Amino acid sequence: MEAFHHPIAHVTPNHKAGITHRFIEWCDNQNKNRIAWMAIALAGHGCVLTPITIFFIMMGGNHFIFWPMAMVAMTACLIVNLAALPTRITIPVFFLSLLVDIVVIANCVAAGLHFV
Repeated sequence: MEAFHHPIAHVTPNHKAGITHRFIEWCDNQNKNRIAWMAIALAGHGCVLTPITIFFIMMGGNHFIFWPMAMVAMTACLIVNLAALPTRITIPVFFLSLLVDIVVIANCVAAGLHFV
């Protein structure tokens, strides 16, 4: 007796994955470098970008709305790294926090820098 074969073959769609799917796959592949990503996120963000952002906040008029945005961005990056979450979580949070800091800096520049 011959095995029954279904006449319809399983066909996978031949379309490209979306950019978010490819980014998450890349983040998963970076898991072997998670200590390096943690060092970049904590040292680079905490010691370089956050002080620069705070400098721009102070020189841009010291508007209160920018302080929580900068602190939440740094805190989110710190929490996900200290929780030792996988890189599929830590890298997007890191890039999102960088984006928040860049937006804050751009708004402070738009508000006008006061070097007094």
